[in-house]
Amino acid sequence: MIILHHLNKSRSKRIIWLLEELGLKYELRAYQRDAKTSLSPPELRAVHALGKAPVLEDNGKSIIESGAITEYLIARYGAGRLTPAVDSDDYIDYLQWLHYAESSCILPLLMRMYIKMDGCETNFLAGYVDQEVKDVVSYFNDQLEGKTYLVGEQLSGADIMMSFIVEIVARGDELAAYPNIERYGKTLATHEAFKIAEQKEKALDE
Repeated sequence: MIILHHLNKSRSKRIIWLLEELGLKYELRAYQRDAKTSLSPPELRAVHALGKAPVLEDNGKSIIESGAITEYLIARYGAGRLTPAVDSDDYIDYLQWLHYAESSCILPLLMRMYIKMDGCETNFLAGYVDQEVKDVVSYFNDQLEGKTYLVGEQLSGADIMMSFIVEIVARGDELAAYPNIERYGKTLATHEAFKIAEQKEKALDE
């Protein structure tokens, strides 16, 4: 039995999408952030010491980190779907985008969010982070030029991972500045499994 531990307003929504896209049966265990601190509840720390989500349980093993969970599920249950062949020209691009979401791209976006939440004056950091955000998001936008999906013109795990970046850009009301990302986000939203994931998260957040 697959169990997904999901925290509201977190990166784990894309794992719901992936599970739905693969047609897998799973149990969804939801946790709510503290309304004041936005931190995860103690119950999630009982699942994983860091209190982070997503956490996937399968075959008696717990797996953390969205990228690792995505690779695991596609390798174990994908039957060749949602990934290019390992010996194909697209595979390196696939791996790079799969991990870009949680490496180069996410850090400056999160740093900018935290600086805004804090409301502090900075000597250096805010300007540096703003430029980093522009760089990493512009690169993403530019690489989508003329493409429907990131790799091989079909949906892959890389798109599912990068969907969270689209969501952050949308939350910041910045999509108009990145037309390729805006178009791409609309394409991702047409997938039925994506719609199901959105509906499930919304229901859990009410």
